[in-house]
Amino acid sequence: MLERLRQMLIKEFLQLLRDPRGRFVLFVPLILQMLIFGYAATFELHRVPLAVLDLDNSYESRDLVSRFSSSSHFQLSAAPRDRHQLARLINDGTVSIAIQILPGFAEAARKGSAAFQVIADGSDSNTAMIALGYVAQIAARYSASYRRERILRIAPELWPRMPSLSFDRRPWYNEDLNSRWFFVPGVIGDLLTVSVLSLAAFGIVRERELGTLEQLMVSPITRSELILGKTTAPFLIGLCQFAVVMIVARLWFEVPFRGSYAVMLLGTCLYILSILGVAMLMSTISSNQQQALVATFFFAMPTLFLSGFAFPISGMPAAMQWFSYLIPLRYFLVIIRASFLKGVGIPVLWPQLAALAVASLALLAISIIRFHKSLD
Repeated sequence: MLERLRQMLIKEFLQLLRDPRGRFVLFVPLILQMLIFGYAATFELHRVPLAVLDLDNSYESRDLVSRFSSSSHFQLSAAPRDRHQLARLINDGTVSIAIQILPGFAEAARKGSAAFQVIADGSDSNTAMIALGYVAQIAARYSASYRRERILRIAPELWPRMPSLSFDRRPWYNEDLNSRWFFVPGVIGDLLTVSVLSLAAFGIVRERELGTLEQLMVSPITRSELILGKTTAPFLIGLCQFAVVMIVARLWFEVPFRGSYAVMLLGTCLYILSILGVAMLMSTISSNQQQALVATFFFAMPTLFLSGFAFPISGMPAAMQWFSYLIPLRYFLVIIRASFLKGVGIPVLWPQLAALAVASLALLAISIIRFHKSLD
């Protein structure tokens, strides 16, 4: 049995590696996607186009505008002359955020309360919400600074007795709140999903499409050995791909790894086994590579959106939250992010590891039964 399995593995690796384009596809696109998604996937906004209509033109209003123009989050792109021009800038997408300061802003500020209007392009709600958060921070800092300067100028003896409230921010595990540290581990799980799924599903479907699967069935190799051989090669290649993207995450993006490599390897093996189960299931319902491509897309998209990769599961409807428990990537993301940033081990991650083990056994069992029936 071991000799037949060894020959089967040699055949699989030769089939994958004999084509120069196939060797290129195994690792180079994976690294390129890792680099692209690592830079593109972020919650942070920089140089958001901003328009300012300052109808007060006072020292106070100019000071407020300078705080926006000097911020790395905004770029002062236009200074409209009236409200109609301001509306056109928002309508044609030239700017995403507009600020309107009405006459009397400085006088109202000296009396103790002043307001300015912020207009956001709500067609891109995510950008608008994040940008409005930046606006609120800049406005709060301006208000505190203006109040302090005015009290020190009018009655400096009152400033030490003025009540104040402050808080000390202390984020754990990601002290700088770098969103890339959150996204890069998630990108690893997402890329591994698509790569292993395509590699295993397309490999089996290609054999059936070319007619070589029937030749393997009449050979001395048993069906169990055939299934084991067709899944072992993608499993080993998936581990190699995982090692490559881990190196990119550690050395290029400098994401810290504080956990146990053994726990990370265990979680990765269980996750790859679950993906192999899905791939075998797809191979039983696909008669050609086009159908396998559609099936891969049908599985990958819900996995991406419902696993918590980009959107918090807690913000989804209750039905979607329950459905996400059926997605193996949900558990793998917890393992990989906790291993990178928190440094926790099996005492904390055992529920996710157990869930992946159950999912792997269930998917592989169903897929093997279906695969046997498809061979019949």
